[in-house]
Amino acid sequence: MKKFIGVVLTLVLVGTIFINPLNASAKTLAEFESEVAAYASVLQSKKNAIAKNDAEVAEIKKKISSIEGQIAQATQDMKKLQEEIDQSNEEIKKKNEESKKIMEYYQVSGGENVYLEYAFGAKDITDMIYRMSVVEQLTEYNDQIMKELKELIKVNKEKKVALDAKKKELAKLQKDLETQKARINAESAAIRETMPGVQEQIKAAQANVRYYKSLGCGRNEDINACQYRIIQRNTGGGGGGGGSVPSTNGFYRPMEYGYLTQGYGGAHMGVDLSSSNKTIPIYPIASGQVFAKYYDVYGALVVKIRHNVGGRFIYSTYAHLSSFASISVGQNISHLTMIGNMGSTGYSTGPHLHLELTSCDWHAGGGCTWGQYVNSTIAPSSYVSIPSSWSNR
Repeated sequence: MKKFIGVVLTLVLVGTIFINPLNASAKTLAEFESEVAAYASVLQSKKNAIAKNDAEVAEIKKKISSIEGQIAQATQDMKKLQEEIDQSNEEIKKKNEESKKIMEYYQVSGGENVYLEYAFGAKDITDMIYRMSVVEQLTEYNDQIMKELKELIKVNKEKKVALDAKKKELAKLQKDLETQKARINAESAAIRETMPGVQEQIKAAQANVRYYKSLGCGRNEDINACQYRIIQRNTGGGGGGGGSVPSTNGFYRPMEYGYLTQGYGGAHMGVDLSSSNKTIPIYPIASGQVFAKYYDVYGALVVKIRHNVGGRFIYSTYAHLSSFASISVGQNISHLTMIGNMGSTGYSTGPHLHLELTSCDWHAGGGCTWGQYVNSTIAPSSYVSIPSSWSNR
């Protein structure tokens, strides 16, 4: 039933889509008929919202793919630059060694005298001019090469810094886009979570219309009064079971021993109970009639019991069961009738029982729509004593 909590929260979050058309005070067949159309409109709005989100996510994926390509290219460029820097460093190292040797030679031979001896050793003035030119060119060439190599390293380092900054910028942009994609996907997932529920609600609302028509309820007659009168009067019936519902003669905890894991209140529509025995038998909190027995849209095994309390119906819901007992819809049962075993089916983080009490139910014959059901929850402690832990029913 925790999924149902997600549904409720999502209905609130997408309030701009779902401007609650399901008036909690709706009590007539005519209002049920109008709500069928309202649910269909809600479903279409959700489909439109998902289509829009899917388009946004597709565009974001394109951007992310482009950024990933740019990051890969930047990584390759940085690798290439590093290789160039390493090569330049080797050349500078060699030049430095050569310069060092020349300087050592200068120091031994009297510095620039070597150049002078080379220049003045010319045979004639033409040879001397030539030798002076060679000396000058060699010196300038050596200085120029050193300058160019140092400049290359400087430029490469600047490029490396720029590429590194670009890579970080791209990584941040990618992270932002991934976050945006995750947010949109989460929003779509939240909407999708409610969609099966809405589809089921449309079917249930349609079934409710058929059910109350089959009972002979007037279009403007209070449906709760109508169904209670007719179900208690007839041996047959429709929707959530036939025959009169036995009066409740007391309330009991749904398992022999256990403990409370989450209380009632806020978005949590019931209480969560668990036990050291993770498949402990589950019993009704009171005598009544099996109203529904099904797998919900998330795969949780659910049993609903209709109770006759002082001439009015209340409904108890038992969710996440691991298995159903041998019970059937419409069967009258007591608080000693096993209805299933505790489990963790559906949207659940671990073995537990989700127990809900409501004054109506959204399934056919339950007297209300989903919107009304959400607003009809009753604190289980109003009828059942649920301490933090217990060792008997």
